Amino acid sequence: MLAVQGKSRPTMSPDSEILQRIERALAESVGVLSQFDSGRVKADRKPSDRSLVTEADRAVNRTLKEFLLRDEEGWLSEESTDDLNRLQKERVWVVDPLDGTREFVAGIPEWSVSVAMVEGGRAIAGGVCNPATREIFLGSKDIGVRYNGKQAHASQKDSLDGAVVLASRREVEDGAWASFQKKSFVLQPMGSVAYKLARVAAGLADATWTLDSKNEWDVAAGVALVEAAGGCVQFLPNSPPTFNNKTTLLPGLFACGPLLRDQITSLLRHSIRAPRAGIAPIAHP
Repeated sequence: MLAVQGKSRPTMSPDSEILQRIERALAESVGVLSQFDSGRVKADRKPSDRSLVTEADRAVNRTLKEFLLRDEEGWLSEESTDDLNRLQKERVWVVDPLDGTREFVAGIPEWSVSVAMVEGGRAIAGGVCNPATREIFLGSKDIGVRYNGKQAHASQKDSLDGAVVLASRREVEDGAWASFQKKSFVLQPMGSVAYKLARVAAGLADATWTLDSKNEWDVAAGVALVEAAGGCVQFLPNSPPTFNNKTTLLPGLFACGPLLRDQITSLLRHSIRAPRAGIAPIAHP
């Protein structure tokens, strides 16, 4: 966004500068990921939680940090040791170098690179790219959301009847979505919560929710995008999204177009998720 005052030179808004940095970092990450073969990459288990990690995760993490971080900013990433000095920073990068590592390892094109700028606890700008499908989502509250370079908006659908709802592939496999199987909406299992949130932001789906706890890096960029696109995001049971907390684990959440909020709130009020091993319990209303 450029602003011109009198005969002064055009100046870049803070949001534009942040989005340019995000866009460049994502482009560099795509180049790094092109060196790896999704579906054939070797994966290890993290000692901390037994989740999958690959050299691609680590390589993208290094690239993102190189192109994003400045001295006055904090850093929170799934693939970096957490430095709690970030809590003293007004602006913090919250990133997931490869969200959906399970799908990446399996060769399923439902994984993404996720980058958010958090300011004062709010995700003010975000970018998500899926190199496998050549999709990129960029946005901020002031500028809105662009999907592959074109302006996009959250869905204006006002009923769950026939709505496209993106489900957590893992939660569906675990049986957590059994009570939703016979509802009137169209349920589409998909990997990468960041990618699902980005698709909701761009109006490519009407809603998504996850009943499992998530870490900040999983959802920060997606939350920024949904809110920038005029959509609604709410952590369960009923709290607004905040980031750069000392404890990074967050409860489940839902995201949707603005007209579906009440219906989804009512639907999820009656949904009880038994926590998976290693996942903190989630309170429901």
